[in-house]
Amino acid sequence: MEGYFNDDSMLRRMHRERAMVLAGPRALLMQAAHPLAVSGLLAHSDSLDDPYGRLARTAEVMSTIGWGSREEADRVTAQVRAMHARVHGRLKEHAGPFPAGTPYRADQPDLLLWILFTLVDSGLVVYPKYVRALSEREQAGYWEDYRVVGRLFGLRDEDMPDTLHDLRAYRREMLEGGKLVVTDWARRRAREIVLEPPVPWLARPLLETVNFITVALLPDEIRRQYRFSPLPPAVVRKALVAGGAEYVKRAVIPFLPDRLRLTPTARAAA
Repeated sequence: MEGYFNDDSMLRRMHRERAMVLAGPRALLMQAAHPLAVSGLLAHSDSLDDPYGRLARTAEVMSTIGWGSREEADRVTAQVRAMHARVHGRLKEHAGPFPAGTPYRADQPDLLLWILFTLVDSGLVVYPKYVRALSEREQAGYWEDYRVVGRLFGLRDEDMPDTLHDLRAYRREMLEGGKLVVTDWARRRAREIVLEPPVPWLARPLLETVNFITVALLPDEIRRQYRFSPLPPAVVRKALVAGGAEYVKRAVIPFLPDRLRLTPTARAAA
């Protein structure tokens, strides 16, 4: 059955790669840096109590949107929209530009756009670093695909940046405009997620490597607000991740068989 995307779409071409799993934790920490988003979309669920469960559910929804039929995509996104419609409240404490008592709804366009943006931005950071470079046209195509995703979640065209240039302007506005404030609650929960993952000890080395990468890939201002360990310094952390990423991109990814490189959904659809 026909879906919203095909094999030529940038969304499918990028998200078929297992390496894109690294984008999820980064996106979640970015989402939690917005005081209204963390209250409206995260604190009302078990998202930060079960972060890996949230990432798995997000991946499942995105997989259905990317590879399922239009009917299947409409069904899962309708369920998410219905859940968002039930979530509303007011900030309990002052946070940056938002005074205590500021109302929020999980389905308000500016919050939905921030969540959408964190997914796009994380994809545009992880894919070029671990798979291959993207041209301007490919990046623009990726954003066009995500505008389709945004519409499925209830955003109108006028709620979203129109072009890749506009998306980059939105990025600068959000990262430099003072709207992102990591609250004490978000900082405490996020640090527990990254530094104290509830996994068996045999899995800790791999997960801690992923978390090291997650911290290194965060925008500088957000990483600073989370107050992650200054050791190694950010410049050293970035260099280590960049060096490892270049090795993976050049010496590992090109030689992996599809069963290891691609997600099961992508292989099944091939």
